Amino acid sequence: MSAPSHTNPAIDPEKLEVAPGIVHQTVQGWIPELASDEDVRQALETAFDYRGDVTLTCKDGSQTEGYIFDRVSGATLGSSYVRIMPSNGAPRQKIAYANIRSLAFSGRDTAAGKSWEAWVRKYWEKKDVGGSAPMLEPEPLD
Repeated sequence: MSAPSHTNPAIDPEKLEVAPGIVHQTVQGWIPELASDEDVRQALETAFDYRGDVTLTCKDGSQTEGYIFDRVSGATLGSSYVRIMPSNGAPRQKIAYANIRSLAFSGRDTAAGKSWEAWVRKYWEKKDVGGSAPMLEPEPLD
């Protein structure tokens, strides 16, 4: 009696290892409507995940442009806040969701158009040119 075969000739293992990529939606330039509490929460969550600067306009008319590096979502908009590093070098600020009148995705998304596949292709192009082995380091942000 022979051992059972664990391979199925109808299954191509190369095709099994290819997963569809994620299509990332660009929000650069987007100014979301903040009509409800849920709109504010969703927009600020998207801003937290954004890899560029945003411009927050507060209800008192003041504006802050910078990178949102932290957020806390509380029970109310008054107890929820974002922490932002202003692009002008001013000290970090903590702004309550309830104080935000508008939000604009004003800065360039530093990761837009970059993918793992593009990085690997660039890696192998450098390696094929010869010379020293390419380094596994991040690219400059410009």
